[in-house]
Amino acid sequence: MLNFDFYNPTHIIFGKDRLDEIDKNTPAGAKVLITYGGGSAKKSGLIDKVKTALGKRKIFEFGGIEPNPRYETLMKAVEVVKNENIDFLLAVGGGSAIDGTKFISLASFYKGDASDLLKFGLSTIPPEVTGKAVPIGTVLTLPATGSEMNCGAVISYGHGKFSVLCALTFPRYSILDPTLTFTLPEIQVANGIIDAFVHTTEQYLTFPVDGRVQDRIAEGILQTLIEIGKTTVSEPQNYGARANHVWCATLALNGIVGAGVPQDWATHMIGHELTAMFGIDHGQTLAIILPALLEVRRDKKRAKLLQYAERVWHIDSGSEEAKIDLAIRKTREFFESLGVKTRLSQHGVGAEKIPALVEQLKAHGMTALSETGDLTPDISQKILETAM
Repeated sequence: MLNFDFYNPTHIIFGKDRLDEIDKNTPAGAKVLITYGGGSAKKSGLIDKVKTALGKRKIFEFGGIEPNPRYETLMKAVEVVKNENIDFLLAVGGGSAIDGTKFISLASFYKGDASDLLKFGLSTIPPEVTGKAVPIGTVLTLPATGSEMNCGAVISYGHGKFSVLCALTFPRYSILDPTLTFTLPEIQVANGIIDAFVHTTEQYLTFPVDGRVQDRIAEGILQTLIEIGKTTVSEPQNYGARANHVWCATLALNGIVGAGVPQDWATHMIGHELTAMFGIDHGQTLAIILPALLEVRRDKKRAKLLQYAERVWHIDSGSEEAKIDLAIRKTREFFESLGVKTRLSQHGVGAEKIPALVEQLKAHGMTALSETGDLTPDISQKILETAM
């Protein structure tokens, strides 16, 4: 097992009817800016319930954070924070609203051009860069990204999507009430299942380092998502299925699965370019890229792919190659069983677009990806070709 530090200060408040917990977990007397996305939280009455839970605190609102939160939109919220001396940010929504709020938190104290915060890539921003950040709470409405219990965010700027990681942006608390997700459209639920699944595989399908606990946790998350995936999509008010979905998504990216093991975020990095260039939903880009990446990188990932085949998919007969083939096929079939397309061609993206995608990867510095740092643009091109 590799050396690691594990730190996660987020207080999780899980279950039905927990909004009243906002009051005792938000600093008394704080000026609160509620942030949210396209308006469903407002129309459903959730924002009003959150405001009621905040009691007599002075409350401001900022809506309109996009599904892929844009820098320009978030900087408008930064102005509100500065002008109104906001003490606390409360994100109501899914990963995009929470990610955007994390960036607002950091940018509100940064003294220079806030776009500088997008230049760190997958490296963690040292806390001294901003000195401090506006504290954050969250009310989760879309289980997918795990942003409610980590310090990461992905921000859209220009023609790219940029990771922002800083320990100052761990939420102080997150309300995880599965019933708040019951009204989600089926495709968003499916996307969320896939996002959690791929977060897990990117910390699991690498190479063995004898991280036995981490492997078992990852395998448990993957098996649970496989068990409840179709149910939570087709039966939106099935509390048991949705509760497991919510908790899987949180556990997949709160740091516990990836502690002390190699990680490979190539699927996400390549997928981000598909979203930036073609507007394909994030979860659907992962469903396109992961099976293709596993095929192209099967030799590099052989030991863990065999473990995945045997432990997750219960494939215990046949040759090693046959086991790997079947595990990759079952992965693709699982995504498709959720109603998600897994081929670029099904999204109208032809092979002639691949060179431009590869050039974007180069432009964004994504030239040495994977757990071993040897996934070059040429290999990314092979993955995209295999994804056709």
